[in-house]
Amino acid sequence: MLTVAHPWHGVSTGEQAPRIVTAIIEIPQGSRAKYEIDKDSGLLKLDRIIYSSFYYPCNYGFIPRTYGDDKDPLDILVITSQPVQALCLMEAKVIGVMRMIDSGDADDKIIAVAAHDPSVNYYNNIEELPRHFFDELRHFFEEYKHLEKKEVIVNEFQDKATALQIIQDGINSYKENFGNKV
Repeated sequence: MLTVAHPWHGVSTGEQAPRIVTAIIEIPQGSRAKYEIDKDSGLLKLDRIIYSSFYYPCNYGFIPRTYGDDKDPLDILVITSQPVQALCLMEAKVIGVMRMIDSGDADDKIIAVAAHDPSVNYYNNIEELPRHFFDELRHFFEEYKHLEKKEVIVNEFQDKATALQIIQDGINSYKENFGNKV
């Protein structure tokens, strides 16, 4: 009998983590639909359609076998030249992090580039990205929940070293909370 792995618990973080991680995409770049992994079943569920006329500026997903302060796997934004299909596994090269507060809770977003996309994989550090990218990202995340009467505060963008530490902490927290669940 075939056993299907739960995306959060059954997929590796990546052999080169925390520098290059496995990202599981939940929301393709350009989507207005907010999808997320159902923690019980592992299936992709529609959480909501964004109330505003905003579109996700990057592919949005999570890093398996991590556990963040918000009691979810760590979020990751993966820059690619094309939108990526939901539930796609991809290798993502970590370059930085966007620190933010969502409805009063810390909710960091790891920023990475697709390791196998030659249009973006030459970026190695967040400081190399165009200034306008940060403006777009900040604007999206500060405004996309506005019509829901929810507040999101983007604190700052930080470097790769900070992102790598957040990921390592998330890996350690996963092990503490879930063991080596497979």
